[in-house]
This record gives sequence, structure tokens and C-alpha cells, in this order.
Amino acid sequence: MAVTLKDFYADWCGPCKTQDPILEDLEEEWTDVEFEKIDVDEEQDVANEYQVRSLPTLIVENDDGIVERFVGVTQADDIEDALTQASA
Repeated sequence: MAVTLKDFYADWCGPCKTQDPILEDLEEEWTDVEFEKIDVDEEQDVANEYQVRSLPTLIVENDDGIVERFVGVTQADDIEDALTQASA
């Protein structure tokens, strides 16, 4: 099952800078997950499609659709739980 983590962010978003190193560590561990960074200023249509209203927003998806949505800075273990669930 293909799993994707979409990271909705903006350059002006302070909490997004806190989220980045957490995601970078996870990306090294979860080599079978596709990590996608989406700049909401450049890709407003994608942000609207996913109804992103605040940043950062993380969306974990698999072939069945959205498994989990996190709003605000999210810790690694919460994200890993969602990735595990999405991979099952």
C-alpha cells in the first residue's frame, strides 16, 4: 500500500520551522513513505482541495484515502502511529 505524508507549510509560518526537523528525521526512517512538501502560497488549489485552514497541517494518506490529519506542530510518535496505521 502506497503511503504519502503531505506537509502543508509556508515560508512565513514559524511553527512549520519547528515541524521540519521532526519530518526530516522521519523521512530517513520511513523510506517507503513518500514525503511531500506543499507550499500553500504556491499551491493554493491543493490546499483548498484538502481544506487546509491552518499551518502546519500534515495529512497521511494511503490508497484508501486520508488516514489521519494533524493540525499544528505534531510530535514524531503521533505521526509514526498514523504511518503505521496507513501502512497496514
